[in-house]
Amino acid sequence: MPIRCEIVSQDRMVYQGDADMVLLPAMEGEMGVLPNHSPLLTTLKYGIITVRTQGQEEFFTVAGGIAEVQPDIVTILADAAENVQEIDTARAEAARQRAQDQLEKGVPADTDTYLKIEAALRRSNLRLEAAKRFRRGSQPPRPMEK
Repeated sequence: MPIRCEIVSQDRMVYQGDADMVLLPAMEGEMGVLPNHSPLLTTLKYGIITVRTQGQEEFFTVAGGIAEVQPDIVTILADAAENVQEIDTARAEAARQRAQDQLEKGVPADTDTYLKIEAALRRSNLRLEAAKRFRRGSQPPRPMEK
């Protein structure tokens, strides 16, 4: 009996389907969710969500959010999420370069501006690393580094 998995970002449904197992980048560490898992609520860090179904794996980047686990469903409400196969690497590289350029000009006096630039850099680095590691036809997956 599979577990239902739904990954929702702020603007769209990223994934919806049944899974044999869902791996989450929880703040407490990597977490595997199987059917009939005990109910829980956890926050997510930047990382990769892996959805395993009948021997196949799909990978999704997630930039924070929360996950609610019930015995028959995992609901992920992500700050930002994307299927690794859909990542536009040119766009991610451009975003990384913009963020690096802004930081090279000096640390902004405004803390909010600095945090936004830092978050953009983390997201673009995550997207580029995920595309390199998890896209079909690339090298086998390795654990993500912080």
